[in-house]
Amino acid sequence: MRRNLITIAIGMVFVLGGCSAQSGDTPQTQIKADMTTQQNADNVLLHPSPLQDQAPQFDKITTADYLPAFRLGMAQDDKDITKIINNPAPASFDNTVAAMETSGTLLNRVSRMFFNLSGLISDDEMIQIQNTVLPELTAHQDNIYLNRDLFARIEIIYQDKDTLKGEQKRLTELYYNNFLRAGAKLSVGDQAKIRDINTSLAKTGADFSQNVLKSFKNDVILVTDKNQLSGLSADEIASLAAAAKSTGREGYMITLVNTTRQPILANLNNRELRQRIWEASANRAMDTNGPLAVKLATLRAEKAALLGYPTWAAYTVADQMAKTPDAVFDILDDLVPKAVAKAEIEANDIRNEMAREGVSFELQPWDWAFYAEKVRQQKYSLDESQIKPYFEFNRVLKDGLFYAMNRLYGIDIKPRTDLPVWQEDVMAFEVFNKDGSSIGLFYLDPYARPGKNGGAWMDEFVTQSGLLGTHPVVYNALNIPKPAAGKPTLMTFDEVTTMFHEFGHAVHGLFSEVKYPSIAGTATARDFVEFPSQFNEDWDINPEVIAHYAKHYQTGEPIPAKLLNKILKSHKFNQGHDTTEYLAAAILDMEWHSIAPGTRIDNVEEFEHKVLAKHGIDYAPVPPRYKTSYFSHSFGGGYSAGYYAYLWTEVLAADAFSYMDTTGGLTLENGNKYREAILSKGNSQDLMGDYMHFRGNKPTTDALLKRRGLKD
Repeated sequence: MRRNLITIAIGMVFVLGGCSAQSGDTPQTQIKADMTTQQNADNVLLHPSPLQDQAPQFDKITTADYLPAFRLGMAQDDKDITKIINNPAPASFDNTVAAMETSGTLLNRVSRMFFNLSGLISDDEMIQIQNTVLPELTAHQDNIYLNRDLFARIEIIYQDKDTLKGEQKRLTELYYNNFLRAGAKLSVGDQAKIRDINTSLAKTGADFSQNVLKSFKNDVILVTDKNQLSGLSADEIASLAAAAKSTGREGYMITLVNTTRQPILANLNNRELRQRIWEASANRAMDTNGPLAVKLATLRAEKAALLGYPTWAAYTVADQMAKTPDAVFDILDDLVPKAVAKAEIEANDIRNEMAREGVSFELQPWDWAFYAEKVRQQKYSLDESQIKPYFEFNRVLKDGLFYAMNRLYGIDIKPRTDLPVWQEDVMAFEVFNKDGSSIGLFYLDPYARPGKNGGAWMDEFVTQSGLLGTHPVVYNALNIPKPAAGKPTLMTFDEVTTMFHEFGHAVHGLFSEVKYPSIAGTATARDFVEFPSQFNEDWDINPEVIAHYAKHYQTGEPIPAKLLNKILKSHKFNQGHDTTEYLAAAILDMEWHSIAPGTRIDNVEEFEHKVLAKHGIDYAPVPPRYKTSYFSHSFGGGYSAGYYAYLWTEVLAADAFSYMDTTGGLTLENGNKYREAILSKGNSQDLMGDYMHFRGNKPTTDALLKRRGLKD
């Protein structure tokens, strides 16, 4: 099976349990008790899907299927691994490494299904299954990666790795490194400590994530006086009323998005309501998740020390492109003064606008978006209510995103209404090459709803693999507010950019042409995986593309040239704020994971202020994009000491996009070159080597600074 699969899958529900969490010794009698003959017959998870490309049978899966399938999958994986260990033939790539790639197929399938859907349609029953299975999966992982006999075979192959070539050598190095980083060479006593820590990390991470998910349901803002919603459009107010009604409440329900900032604040005239919303966002889950964050950071520090690293940050970054925490801090600290200086210029513009309106209160975080929007309107005469009618969802998707991908890669993306989906709003598509050959399947889950994680992401139900003969089945999840019944979905330009961003991940998975699943598609270093997505963002402002999709949803008239020009010119507006809030979150993440074992932290908020001040970014008007108690990337997911990756990869993305501009921009020739050099390779080669093969040089930060408006 894809041996890093379960870590990735668990990461989708924002849990991190080690190198590749699988599960432990489950008694066969228990498995038999769980698996009656009838369950075997009815449980579709136990067999590959008969649908095209093994697309999941969402309409036939029940929650009762998961736990029996998990346990049978773990038992089968145990047998596969035992067979590899007991093979009397000398260890070779084929009978050990390649054999591990083909083992555990059932566990692979059920893990993908469960951990994807638990982030898309979670409920109390899914949470209970997760709580039950995580300790078993974590123990199963440890039983594999701490197995000395299995590691001995891997080590024999690794020592002779120079006789291997291409993907075989790359995969062998990956396995050897993963076993080392799991603790394969530790003493029996230290391995026992690692097991205990991994179990605790899995449980604590799950608790953290579930508290975040609960906060989306519980930390809503209910408004009973419609007058308080002054500034919102009639459609937006109707949507809030529908949201309240759907949960049995009266009035208007405002649901938080996953970041500290809340987009709705840009239009609300009522300052008290703005403050109420912002404080609900900034303080959410603090009582429950503050202590859990401290525990997670402490456990990770202890684990890193056992594995021979001074901090968890050092452990995490060692196998990324950055290599060392110092390299990460260098790039973050270099940008801090530039970003804060730009943010202060923007703050002064906001204060001038506030003075012009005769308000005397000090600028607060809940004021920024509201008055920044006024400044933006003055500078560019832009009003979001004027813009959104030109960004209707279906037109943006088909005439914008799909059009751009056709122009760049020659692909066609066609609806597949015959395929089952996991929720009625989800759309299924098949993706075809220019020659008509099928690449794989793509699903899009566009709307926010209870039980769905916040933010936006991409993942896979099936990974491309030449070894297994599988085509990719990928999906994008967005969280666009669903309009009231009968109303069109009109998007903000940020939502448009997010759609393009996530599809950059999708084509990374779809275009993979790799033999071994553990190094296919998006299974790259974290500080590379965001490169294709950020690269894809900028096609939404390509003049040809935006002119093709930015049309009024009622009249079909193209967006006026004057308005379009204003949008393009305003694209870098507020970048001081945006860069500052991102840098603050990235530094917060790195500092939490730079603590030494045994560090005592009594007050989470004091820790936040202390470490941000240390880096000169404790800037009151612009708080971190994520604060500790809801920083799911860092504390519940696979981005601990890794949130910096978005900036690291933006350097690559900006540099690559700038280079492509000089070679013709949106052309099939450019797209094919990028597809071949970057998107098709997965992690099968050196990642910087892939970049240089495409670009011809290492990247510089010049294009990034220009992209963010920090340099002319």
